[in-house]
Amino acid sequence: MAAKPRPTVRRIELGHELRQLRERVGLTLENVVERNVVEGLYFAKLQRVETGLQDLRSAADLRALLKLYDVTAEEDVNQLLAIQRESASQDWWTPFRKNLPSGMPRFVGIESAARETLAFHPSLVLGLLQTEAYARALFRQSQPIEETTSEFIDKNVALRMLRKEVLTRSSDPLVLRAVLWEPALRQIIGDADTMVEQYDEIVSLAALPNVTVQVLPLSPSKVRGYIPEQNFSVLHLTQNLPTTVQVDNAWSTTSVSDKPREVGRFNRMFTSITASALGPEDTPAFLEKLKREIIQ
Repeated sequence: MAAKPRPTVRRIELGHELRQLRERVGLTLENVVERNVVEGLYFAKLQRVETGLQDLRSAADLRALLKLYDVTAEEDVNQLLAIQRESASQDWWTPFRKNLPSGMPRFVGIESAARETLAFHPSLVLGLLQTEAYARALFRQSQPIEETTSEFIDKNVALRMLRKEVLTRSSDPLVLRAVLWEPALRQIIGDADTMVEQYDEIVSLAALPNVTVQVLPLSPSKVRGYIPEQNFSVLHLTQNLPTTVQVDNAWSTTSVSDKPREVGRFNRMFTSITASALGPEDTPAFLEKLKREIIQ
């Protein structure tokens, strides 16, 4: 997989840097807006820029903010301007954007540039581990409820398959540590053949040096923690960028946060779950057992 542009991460990088520079000079978001150094800049917009949710497209606007933050060295200014230019370009997933639920575009952008992801899925097989047949059956199963179109299904399946390439790309593949709850693996999506293929795919991906898959059985021999109801992922980016948490909710939307308190909470949650899960070496045998059960 060729390296893809990472505008989402560049927006996060620029916003993170701007927030640090603002705090360094002792200014609040309200202070910056009150100074009126950027025309049309209001509180919510600046907040979205600092969290990477919105572009700061104008070089003049960026220069004005940097001047306010006492950043005058041309080398530093040019470096941030270069990040801004990259952040304003289109992400590789832009053609799929209209078919994505709220919050998902930003998550996909972060996911494609993460260096490590910790994920727990209690209800379904993690998207990064899904086969095309499993993903398609999943979208078709929910079609009468969600009232989606065939085009919507085709686009989302295609995007899901592209997302998986972060695991097998030749340069810096994503390090994935995933825990799947037994009910997610036993739930029949599609038919028996679909599930058998899905089990084989998990085993195949788990054999990669950068992928670890554990199974949390229904009756672990020693439960050390509770089991969350929601799917979640903790995404670690580069050293200078904040770790991000993604959580699915009941409204078919994706919540994304880099607040340290939330990140810490979900990191502790994942540690608790892995303590109760079977070891990674047990995953192939567990899935082989499920295969035998399903084809009987």
